[in-house]
Amino acid sequence: MAEAHTKNHDYHLVDPSPWPLVASVGAFLMAIGAIGLFRWLKAESVPLLGINIANPWIFAIGLIVVLYTMYAWWADVVKEAHQGHHTRVVALHLRYGMIMFIASEVMFFVAWFWAYFDASLFAHEAKQFARVTATGGVWPPHGIETFNPWHLPLLNTLILLTSGTTVTWAHHALLHDDRQGLKAGLWLTVILGAIFTVCQVYEYSHAHFGFSGNIYGATFFMATGFHGFHVLVGTIFLAVCLIRAYLGHFTAKQHFGFEAAAWYWHFVDVVWLFLFACIYVWGAGAGAH
Repeated sequence: MAEAHTKNHDYHLVDPSPWPLVASVGAFLMAIGAIGLFRWLKAESVPLLGINIANPWIFAIGLIVVLYTMYAWWADVVKEAHQGHHTRVVALHLRYGMIMFIASEVMFFVAWFWAYFDASLFAHEAKQFARVTATGGVWPPHGIETFNPWHLPLLNTLILLTSGTTVTWAHHALLHDDRQGLKAGLWLTVILGAIFTVCQVYEYSHAHFGFSGNIYGATFFMATGFHGFHVLVGTIFLAVCLIRAYLGHFTAKQHFGFEAAAWYWHFVDVVWLFLFACIYVWGAGAGAH
């Protein structure tokens, strides 16, 4: 009888988990709560089943549920790894999953680049009157004072490129079982990621154009803003890896969590290079300040 239940394959069949259901409930609350939050900010009401949901609390509860689910679910994955369930086949499929996730992120940013180039390359097309009215037929649009790409944007580029080298240093240190090098590389990467975020906030605070009211500001802030959000997520991702390194996690042969964080960070680096070249340098025009 025991032989009938003996595992004779390399796959891991996970135990029953509540987290998919809990995550779905949290995401639903966030979606409904976001509607109520936006209406609440406009001092409007949203009646639903006789209840006014125009308040910030539904969204906040949903966000808390999602964040806790992320922590608990990934903690279960780490526990499974320590229990030896992540065989070579399982680890390979985890890598496939991360590759597919990054591919979806690439297409996400393609949408913002598409919007930017659609507005900038065809700003002069008179047959689309609304577009000419919005841009003045030129790019950048009349009255837009863009950033000088060779000042703060160039500094941010150097910061991110340097962080790419430090995370690679940490990876090589891990492969050679150099725990101190792993920690030092992760510390530097997290610090550089935080500095990048601070610099971008400073840059936004000195922008001579807003998000609304012009197509340049909308496309600029959507592309660079979502990248900044990804930098923040990647910094948290690496900070978690740093905590796990201090807890003795990761070995030279098993460190998918760190490897996924490093892949994500390199993806963020590459996206910024395209943003810097296309939006900051090519799209600066003659009005850069």
